[in-house]
Amino acid sequence: MATIVEPGKRPDVKHTKCFINGEWVDAASGKTFETVCPATENTIAEVAEGDKEDVARAATAAREAFENGPWSRMDARDRGRLMYKFADLMEQELDQLAMLESWDNGKPLRDSRAADVPLAIDCIRYYAGLADKIQGDTVPIRGNYFCYTRREPVGVVGQIIPWNFPMLMTAWKWGPALAAGCTIVMKPAEQTPLTCLRMAQLAKDAGIPDGVINVIPGFGPTAGGACVENPDIDKIAFTGEHITAQIIMKNAAQTLKRLTFELGGKSPNIIFADADFEAAVKGAHFGLFFNQGQCCCAGSRVFVEDSVHDQFINRIGEMNEKRKVGDPFDMATEQGPQVDKAQFDKIMGFIEKGKEQGADCVTGGNRVGDKGFFIEPTVFDNVTDDMDIAQKEIFGPVMSVLKFSDVDEVIERGNNTFYGLAAAVWTKDVKKAHHMAAKLRAGTVWVNCYDVFDAAAPFGGFKMSGIGRELGIRGIDAYTESKTVTVAL
Repeated sequence: MATIVEPGKRPDVKHTKCFINGEWVDAASGKTFETVCPATENTIAEVAEGDKEDVARAATAAREAFENGPWSRMDARDRGRLMYKFADLMEQELDQLAMLESWDNGKPLRDSRAADVPLAIDCIRYYAGLADKIQGDTVPIRGNYFCYTRREPVGVVGQIIPWNFPMLMTAWKWGPALAAGCTIVMKPAEQTPLTCLRMAQLAKDAGIPDGVINVIPGFGPTAGGACVENPDIDKIAFTGEHITAQIIMKNAAQTLKRLTFELGGKSPNIIFADADFEAAVKGAHFGLFFNQGQCCCAGSRVFVEDSVHDQFINRIGEMNEKRKVGDPFDMATEQGPQVDKAQFDKIMGFIEKGKEQGADCVTGGNRVGDKGFFIEPTVFDNVTDDMDIAQKEIFGPVMSVLKFSDVDEVIERGNNTFYGLAAAVWTKDVKKAHHMAAKLRAGTVWVNCYDVFDAAAPFGGFKMSGIGRELGIRGIDAYTESKTVTVAL
């Protein structure tokens, strides 16, 4: 492993306070918390710890901006124009934002520069272009009436995002909300608040009016919980774990907030013997180990047809032997640290459980180095469906490989989970591919590819993997209300 160093040219940490009504302010309590570089375990900065009072101030500002400010009544093309300017400012700071993302999250800088920041910019631009295309319908009804529908912004939206893709999750939430004319109170993950805070300033610099975007860094039970309970907030959009979503749903019942959830997964990645073998191996490797395995849609259950199973295990082992784990600021690094010690400990616990329950750890399984939260890329073979590593979301660089022998069997086993976020199929048989895509119970099915994302393609889950869809044209639906207007002629 490479020696871990702080970035040679450190990004500027310009914003560590709450962002409320266009101003940077301390938390009402005066409290702060540390945000830590997971590669070095060194403190990057002290960040304001917002809670109920700060959320209330932000919600009041967002309500005033929605009810009396220009944003919701602005010509939709003007909203789009300001969003385009926001994206342009992000692009001008691409290198700084990528460095800041990697410093705070630990992901390799080459991934931040090639994926996270460009995809976030693209998402904002996609919804900038959609702002003036939010349309209702003309409805033919009985009698002498003119009936039509309007799509109107839902109002003030509370948005709670995770730490695995901080910038991208910010863009996924802000894009449709801004395009629809909503105002925002966002709580970024306490592990990774820095890029979201910087994006708030760039939005202000772009001319997005004060009060439209408010950011309250803090912790889930306090700041996040306050967003859910605040009556001035009309909707909650949450990305994270299903257990937290259940708490949100229960606590949102009092005000009947609109809810969208993008939650976890235990996605089956199914490789048939007739697939392009090398493409399938590389796709499976990327589908699990990208972002240190910290992806909600990670292909963590790899089902391999028995006739190519041994060959698959050997090839994955070769790839892991060559995989460079280490300094995220080294452009040759392929895998950085896990985001924090809690996540590191959770993953190592799953690795031990896999060994205890009889799976064969064929690669990895150990910590890398003695500083930073690095884990070897780990593969378990001879995994059975009832093992913890095959049932529970690990959210780390741990692949479970399971054999199968026929189509009906693998469909049943692939669907044997309460998750349903994503799945993949690798085969040259077009008929089989479409059959599998139809039968797998998941919000996204990739065929002969993995982790292909685009702002235009809807994303979300079945079952315990969520409610609603993000991205795409229909992503606007979660941020609008449909109003029916009937006029007697």
